[in-house]
This record gives sequence, C-alpha cells and structure tokens, in this order.
Amino acid sequence: MARLAWPIVVFQLLQVTYNLADTLWLGRLSADAVGAISLAFPLVFLVIAVASGFTTAGSVLVAQYTGAESERSAGLFAGQTLAFVTLLAALLGAVGYLYTGSMLSLLPSQTATGQRVVPLAADYMRVFFLGLPFLFGFYVFEALMRGHGNTRAPMLIMFGSVGVNVALDPFLIFGWWAFPALGIEGAAVATVFSRGLATVAGLFVLFRTGVGPAVELSHLRLDFDNVREIVELGVPTSLEQSANALALVVLTAMVVSFAPPVVAAYGLGNRLISLVFLPALGISRATETVVGQNLGAERPDRAERAVRLAVGAASGGMALVAVVALAFARPINAVFLGDVPGAAETVSLATEYLRIRSVEFAFIGAMQVVLGAFRGAGNTKTAMALSWLNLWGVRVPAVYLLAFVLGWGATGIWVGMTLGHIVGAVLAGGWFLRGTWKESVIDSPESVAAATED
Repeated sequence: MARLAWPIVVFQLLQVTYNLADTLWLGRLSADAVGAISLAFPLVFLVIAVASGFTTAGSVLVAQYTGAESERSAGLFAGQTLAFVTLLAALLGAVGYLYTGSMLSLLPSQTATGQRVVPLAADYMRVFFLGLPFLFGFYVFEALMRGHGNTRAPMLIMFGSVGVNVALDPFLIFGWWAFPALGIEGAAVATVFSRGLATVAGLFVLFRTGVGPAVELSHLRLDFDNVREIVELGVPTSLEQSANALALVVLTAMVVSFAPPVVAAYGLGNRLISLVFLPALGISRATETVVGQNLGAERPDRAERAVRLAVGAASGGMALVAVVALAFARPINAVFLGDVPGAAETVSLATEYLRIRSVEFAFIGAMQVVLGAFRGAGNTKTAMALSWLNLWGVRVPAVYLLAFVLGWGATGIWVGMTLGHIVGAVLAGGWFLRGTWKESVIDSPESVAAATED
C-alpha cells in the first residue's frame, strides 16, 4: 500500500504546484488576478468534471482486470477509455471556449469586484479550454497507469511538466526576455503547454514500453459494449464531480458579493488547502487501486484491511498538518502576496480561513479514503451520494445560513466550508462498516477476450 501510495501523493503535490506557481506569480501582478483564477477554477472544473468520471471508470476496470490477471482485458479497456475520453475532451473544450461568457454570467459580475475580475477570468478560461484535450490526455494516462499499479511513471513525467510550467510562468505573465507580456493568459498558456508535453510522454509510455497496461492501436477503435461499461461506471462519478463543481460555482457566487480582499483570501486559502487536500486524494486513489485489484483477485479481506490502514495513515498525517497550519498560517499566506494593494487585509482574512479550515483536515483524510474504496469496488453511486451530501446537504446551506442569514460575514463562509467533510466523514465511515461494497464489477476475463476476438 505504501509503495503504491507515495508516488501518488508526490504526484498530487506536484499537481498543486501548478496552481501555486500561478498564484505566486499572479499575486505579483495584482490581487485581482488572484481573484480571477479563484473565479475561473470552479467553472473550469465544472467542465472537466464531466469527463473525469470516465477516467476513474477506466482506472477501476484496469485495476480489477489486473487483479484477475487478465492483461489483455486491462489493455483493451485502457485503450477504450483513452479514445472515448479524448473525444469527449475535444467536445467539452469547444463548448467551454464558445460559452465562457455564458458560464461567467452565472456570477454576479455587476458588483465592483465582479467588474474587475470577471474579464480576467474569461481570458484565462478561453486559453484553458482550447488546451483541454492536451490536459485530459495526461489525466487518462495517469489513471490507467494507476489502475495497473504503476504510479512512478506518471510521477516522473509530472516532475518534468511542473518544471516547464514554473519556468514559463514569469516569462509569459510579465513578458520577460523576448516573450510578450500576456498577464493572466500567460499562466494558462504555460499550463496548457507543459501538460501537452506530459501527454506526449505519457502516450509514448503506454504504446512503446511494457510498464503499463498492454495497449495496442486496435484497442482505440471504440466498441459500443465496452463504452457502455465505461459509461455505466463513469456517469455516477461524473455526476458527483459535476455536482461538486457546481457547488463551488454557487459558493464562489456567494463569495464574490463580498469585498475584493475576501474574494482574494478565499482563492488564496483554497489554493493552500488544496495542498492539504490532494495528498489525501492521493492516498484515496491508492486505496482505489488496491481495493480494485484485490476484489478482482477475489480477496475482499485484503481490500478491507487496506482501507482501514489507509484511513489511519491519512487522518493521522493530516492531523499533524493541521497543527502546522494553525501555527504558521500567517507567514504561509504572506509568501503569496507581495506589496500589491490590499495585500495586508487579504493575508489577514486568508489566515483566519486557513486556521478555521484546519479543524476538518483529519476528516478530509478519512472521507477521501473511504470514497476511494467505494470507487475501487465499482460502487460509484454510493461515493456520489456521500459526496453530494457533503457539499449540497451541508456546506452550501451552512455558508448561506452563517454568512448571510446570521450575518457572520466572511467568518461564516470559513466556518460553513469546514462543516461538510466533518459530517460526510462520519456518514461515510458508517456506510463502509456495513460491508456491502465488497464485490467486483468485471466480467470474467475469458468472456471479454472471446468478445474481442469476435
């Protein structure tokens, strides 16, 4: 479990580095630029979430067929997932580019804050959507390799991609050397370009080496029955992620009605909390693979033991991170804003936000691991229901009640954001203990191989 998990945790930390690098350099540009990417992120995530569930489905199917020692079936579903998600990403990228303005109209752009940051968010989003197929190519590669049990190759490629992004950011944002000063668009171009290079490297690994599922070019020809199986597993996760993204849009719409320092603090705080959240997500994805492979091998006892160990490791580790966040919240936040106007107030608000959110860190670890177990078993509907409850049943209503009805202001936003994972973790743990998730979802490898030959 540890050998599988640590490269995923590093991978997720590198994933956060993309966001933190953008935030760091854009913070030197203006507080409005930081606010703009905090507005753009949930809308971009809303589009990405539609396709992300199908990468999870591919990972689960590859993991369970790998556990069942059916390399041919694992390679087939890897190829089918790659082809299907690439087509979907191209379609979503085109839709996102054409309807960026419509999506941003969901936010209250007539406020003083909205008039300043919404146009910047639109510039960022259009570039991002144009590069969506390149970004998703690497997402699919990472998911398929993870399902196969190889988490080091994506990590190593991610190192190179992050290095390119960090190096390009200041050149494209500020116009260093011979580059044009693109501002916030420069951050998006750097991200798309570096992810495109990672996608090329990932495809080389899949098709030209033997370190992942045995994918062949013939596996890219879509088959209706195989796609249907991917869709049946992937739709609940897509709905889960889409509902999560929509909840973030609603929360952002609430936040943008406040003064610019509150919006910037919300964006900065969320970026830092993502640094905490994604290692938990990494352990969750390791759990997803271990559960999938063990259920494919008909070893539910090992699957359950892995989940219990992962919950302890994730919760314990994140409790220690919470202590660090409480002690060093102010200097951590101050790093990301220089002497730009509004920096002092933004840092003060972001510090309060980070300290309040640290209460839920251990619960984040527990809930994400248990959700990973449900997905690894193919029980994606349960994961969807618990995730919806976290955001729509607790977090969104709590933020509205505390910030607006009870008049707590920004503090109400911070406290309301904290409550979702606490309630969700308790409910997810109780459902896990029922033990109804311990069945695989794959057909027999022999039947899949026979269908492929036909």
